[in-house]
Amino acid sequence: NDGMAMEKPLSGLRRDGEGSLNKPVRFNSQEFSSLRQECLQKKTLFEDESFPATVESLGFKELGHKSNKVKNIVWKRPKEICENPQFIVEGASRTDICQGDLGDCWLLAAIACLTLNEKLLFRVVPQEQSFSEGYGGIFHFQFWRYGDWVDVVIDDRIPTLNNQLVFTKSAERNEFWSALLEKAYAKLHGSYEALKGGNTTEAMEDFTGGVTEFYELKEAPKELYKIMKKALDRGSLMGCSIDSLVPARFETRTLTGLVKGHAYSVTAVEEPSQQKDSKVRLVRLRNPWGQVEWNGPWSDNSKEWGVLSKSEKEKLQHQSAEDGEFWMSFEDFKKNYTKIEICNLTPDALEDDKIHKWTVSVNEGRWVRGCSAGGCRNYPDTFWTNPQYRLRLLEEDDDPEDNEVGCTFVVALMQKNRRKERKMGANLFTIGFAIYEVPKEMHGNKQHMQKDFFVLNSSKARCKSYINLREVTQRFRLSPGEYVIVPSTYEPHQEGEFILRVFSEKKNTSDFTWSVCVKFWLMCVCVCFLPPDKDLNTEGFSLESCRSMIALMDMDGTGRLNLQEFRHLWNKIKQWQGIFKHYNADQSGTINSYEMRNAVNDAGFRLNNQLYDIITMRYANENMNIDFDSFVSCLVRLEAIWLFCTVLDHCFDLFHAFELFSPT
Repeated sequence: NDGMAMEKPLSGLRRDGEGSLNKPVRFNSQEFSSLRQECLQKKTLFEDESFPATVESLGFKELGHKSNKVKNIVWKRPKEICENPQFIVEGASRTDICQGDLGDCWLLAAIACLTLNEKLLFRVVPQEQSFSEGYGGIFHFQFWRYGDWVDVVIDDRIPTLNNQLVFTKSAERNEFWSALLEKAYAKLHGSYEALKGGNTTEAMEDFTGGVTEFYELKEAPKELYKIMKKALDRGSLMGCSIDSLVPARFETRTLTGLVKGHAYSVTAVEEPSQQKDSKVRLVRLRNPWGQVEWNGPWSDNSKEWGVLSKSEKEKLQHQSAEDGEFWMSFEDFKKNYTKIEICNLTPDALEDDKIHKWTVSVNEGRWVRGCSAGGCRNYPDTFWTNPQYRLRLLEEDDDPEDNEVGCTFVVALMQKNRRKERKMGANLFTIGFAIYEVPKEMHGNKQHMQKDFFVLNSSKARCKSYINLREVTQRFRLSPGEYVIVPSTYEPHQEGEFILRVFSEKKNTSDFTWSVCVKFWLMCVCVCFLPPDKDLNTEGFSLESCRSMIALMDMDGTGRLNLQEFRHLWNKIKQWQGIFKHYNADQSGTINSYEMRNAVNDAGFRLNNQLYDIITMRYANENMNIDFDSFVSCLVRLEAIWLFCTVLDHCFDLFHAFELFSPT
């Protein structure tokens, strides 16, 4: 059973569909243009009720009601803070992002990278927004969110303390685009406090829809400098950090001016010529604090700059200023930093697909306790129940490295909504995935692989480790063929949603078991296919009902429904719909537990009192009423029991099937 999974085309390739570049999803159903027009007509300033200027929007713990930090915070509009507020002053730049009293350096490092690519920047920060023409106290920003682009509307009330911005600010006191962008991102995740602590890659991907690869600098490939150079040339975003092994020393300065446990932006990689015609490899970095810089070789005032010509200095935009930006040699970079993250862009990040040639498939899924949350390979009894995705690699690389043939691709597994659910105690799951080769005799057969397959076969590839990050990614090279990808949490029985993306520069296809598509289809049956009927009062079948239907009608055990099986199911649903409507005389959308007895009888089942009692306990709500979805779920279970008893020629005692009605 694959849980709830659905393949969605890459958002950038469905430009006219909801969630595409040209038609982003309206977050909280708020439409920017109409809201702004309404404010202008009424001559009022927008106040966002969905993210109000209250403590709830600040946070839930350290910035919650009981915190002393929030007592003197006042929400103000930019026009109340300074005389001539501007959205952007002389173009958006890296110096426009200075960290405030919030541990979101990971976000600000990503924003700094974003300013290096104007086309990307204005994808996230729509132009033609200002505090003069058309000003209504309302702004909007766009982010990539789990496969869709979303448009987030905010008002311009920002937290202040003593008339100073509490959180992100610009070096220019009257510039506010970065502070408003931070607010929109906070709204997307529920509060400012939800942004505390994170990984730069998370924000990089939310700005681009790209995929991130990590490099541990101690184990970096020989061509890392070339990789970094090529990545920046392609418009990729890049960040780095120094791990802090001792929690107490998190975000503390070293003698060299670098900060451990802190996120930096990599803003340039250059190789200028020195006076002796030799070249030196340099890396430019930026501290989101807007201050505190490297003081070693090639720092702002170091002697090394004397060996470069004036033209080379100008090319590198070298200046001595305490702005948080500095140069260092590539060798010193490798010695001092622990890891680097490169966010590779995908076709949905920019409309110019000539540079970015990724082919991407996106699959949505979820782990459901007791059904499809099987844990990692350490739990063989349940591992096979995890969602499974077929991957067909069709074309080998054009220019294979090291003369090794194969298909190169990147797998990215991302868990959803964990940051937003922090206030409810949610933490990131430890996640990972494994890839298995499908035997040739099973190619094209999308049947869910069973326990024996995983017991008898080892994985062909897998992620390096299970880790509690929002996303786990890794690059692979495998021979052409068919594979199955199994994403999972480390521990079994952990419920959550995820998306699985596969990126490649050559053609591949990523499929999911057909039964999953049927499940999603069945959820829409009541609304889309059954004649409109207010009596049913339903939004579609639940996931549980769909699973039961698949199990009931899948006569050949393939995990799929053929046309004949689906027709049989459809006729059953129509029959049960008619029975339900007959007893739903008051058009309330429910039948009571007494009417349920007669309805079950009309459906052809004769039960004893004990079974009726069990059905009532299992399917009735607190008012002892049963809705249409529960009614169908019950009849599907009864049909399955009756079929099973018939097959065994009634040798199976029906009483022992009571457990099928238990809530678990």
